[in-house]
Amino acid sequence: MLPSSKPEETGSTITLDIASVTEAAAVAAAHWRGRGDEAAADDAAIEAAADALNRLDAKGIIVVGEGEEDETDRLFTGQQVGSPDCNLQVDIAVDALEGTTVCAKALPNAMSVIAVAKRGDLLEVPAIYMNKIAIGPGYEEDVVDLDATPAENLGRLAEAKGVPIENLTACVLDRPRHAKLIEEIRATGAALRLIGDGDIAGVIHTTATRATGIDIYMGIGGAHEGVLAAAALACIGGQMQGRLFPANDQQRERARAAEITDINRKYRLAEMASGDVSFAATGITSGSFLEGVRFTPRTVITHTVVMRSANQTNRWVRTERRIGGELPSPRNPGRIG
Repeated sequence: MLPSSKPEETGSTITLDIASVTEAAAVAAAHWRGRGDEAAADDAAIEAAADALNRLDAKGIIVVGEGEEDETDRLFTGQQVGSPDCNLQVDIAVDALEGTTVCAKALPNAMSVIAVAKRGDLLEVPAIYMNKIAIGPGYEEDVVDLDATPAENLGRLAEAKGVPIENLTACVLDRPRHAKLIEEIRATGAALRLIGDGDIAGVIHTTATRATGIDIYMGIGGAHEGVLAAAALACIGGQMQGRLFPANDQQRERARAAEITDINRKYRLAEMASGDVSFAATGITSGSFLEGVRFTPRTVITHTVVMRSANQTNRWVRTERRIGGELPSPRNPGRIG
């Protein structure tokens, strides 16, 4: 059982328990790798994550999920999951399949992610865009800033690292909206790592530059992904800022419905994820951060990282589960968790 005598703390047990959610979702999505069906992969991951969350020994509310209640019937914002009678009350941010296109094309860095914190410690944001900037740990506060130009931010980071700008690599989502940002980055002499999807991984990659080659993340992506990335940085270290960026009338209406009065507010990391945050991610396709799900004739092998901000611990978990009966397939994925 999870600790319930101190409802204000998420506790170390839940840090490991939430790994069962991302593992279940990752295995379900992995059956659809490379099959070109984004919707099927996403649906499989959502269904598996929802089932696993309802077995969680905590009373949870989803504050960052797959959309609003009128858009989806599983993992929607405001949905209650877990054990309704449990004393441990938590907010949950979840992305059952981070990188749907990546998974459908069997490209690197698709994963399932979840963050848990005490009620009120994860920023509740609607499903709109967010402008983000992030770097890894080990620098003075405010080395980079959303209100600075790309050239200024790269110059500050290069100075902090003690290297020329040409030695830096910036990670940016490959989108038409980033044409000017890409041009400005290239004008400084810095290198670019353009990614097709998966900006949570892009942010996390800044924390392990030697392994990933990425020094800084910049650009506009999902606000939900921004909160999940902030939760990871709260555990692993680093700096991040975000500003909501409604891109159309629908997103502006979502911001109004969420009663966001200051759309230009700049959120710092501690405002997006604070307190005792637990984070887990399981690889679906292999990348520089996590290995993807592997199937053998009778087992499934997953690679998961579980983190907790309270004690700054990161556990890398390789799990092998035996599957009985018919061999797993997209139509018969089996159940883990």
